[in-house]
Amino acid sequence: MERMFSPWRMEYIRQGTSGGKGRGCIFCIGESERDDPERLVLGLYPRTLAICNRYPYNNGHVLLAPRRHVADPSLLSKEEQAELMSLVTLGVKALSEEYSPQGFNVGMNLGEAAGAGVEDHLHVHIVPRWVGDTSFMTAVQTTRVLPESLPETHARLSARFGLLRP
Repeated sequence: MERMFSPWRMEYIRQGTSGGKGRGCIFCIGESERDDPERLVLGLYPRTLAICNRYPYNNGHVLLAPRRHVADPSLLSKEEQAELMSLVTLGVKALSEEYSPQGFNVGMNLGEAAGAGVEDHLHVHIVPRWVGDTSFMTAVQTTRVLPESLPETHARLSARFGLLRP
């Protein structure tokens, strides 16, 4: 029997579905944390933010969220809704220019039953996709093989998101 080790996943497993609740909300980021490499901030805007997903499905997997801690989209102000949607549009553009994907998955998981890892702070996933990006590793081993490190992804996208103005 062959084995593949991915020890970096242990941190995620230990957190369970808490989304790191013991460490505070991953989406509640202030100006002073903008340059903290652990936060993986791509951009802070008046009402929204963009960060790299620490556990990406594909390279370039980005998370967008309102800066206000809120779980239900119906509780967003019209301004927050508009800025979040604008950031989705601009995020897709930035990822298209940097990675040239063939498509995207864009969406939200609201509530634990829907798969939300952070239930009490809504967020939007943007996942770049390529034809055939689900390899035998994912299908057989439930393991993703990502060709780029998270710090490299963060560096590539920080420059692009820093220029965005939702």
